[in-house]
Amino acid sequence: MARTSFNTTSSPSESAAEPEVDAGMEQTRRTLLLGALATTACLGCSTEARAGEDAPGSDERPQKGDALVFSEGDQEGKPVTLADLPAGGPPVHAWPKDPKTSVVRSGSRLNEIVLIRLDPAELDDKTRERAVDGILAYSAICSHAGCPVTAWVKSDVGDKEVFKCMCHNSEYDPRAGAQVVFGPAPRRLAALPLALADGSLSVAGNFIGKVGGAQPG
Repeated sequence: MARTSFNTTSSPSESAAEPEVDAGMEQTRRTLLLGALATTACLGCSTEARAGEDAPGSDERPQKGDALVFSEGDQEGKPVTLADLPAGGPPVHAWPKDPKTSVVRSGSRLNEIVLIRLDPAELDDKTRERAVDGILAYSAICSHAGCPVTAWVKSDVGDKEVFKCMCHNSEYDPRAGAQVVFGPAPRRLAALPLALADGSLSVAGNFIGKVGGAQPG
């Protein structure tokens, strides 16, 4: 009985084809791997960019222990020092900054603060309690329509300089807890207690009073 035999040796043509197939598969794997790596890198960059734009805590109200940094000008982002606040003004605008995470709380305009240094003898008792060496901190958002309080000018109703919102001319006296002395604002600016540690200003507590405007801007 004749035996049927199976030839397990590849022909020269088949042997030559195998490396080409292997090379093609290897090239495909390499292409897929490179594509996956590129996609992952892009996603990582995108996530990092989004995190930078909306860092956790950036829209939270000032917290006890926060440092204060400039919110505008050539020194934007730098710590506000005592030397940056000459007696009698001008005021400085600042953001609170989390000292642990280095996150600047600039995610909400309601967090902007206006700082002013005045003669402690000019302050009423309650205002003096929240001050540090005559330095006071208030919300920089007008309580009328939510415009920024940007001016430090002589009052329309007195001989002293006051904070003024140029949108509707509301004026606030920082010596008396930023009470309204002129204009349509319905209430005083929210006050922010301050502390001094190692020569640097910091937030000593939450805003006292409501922050923001009573009417839409």
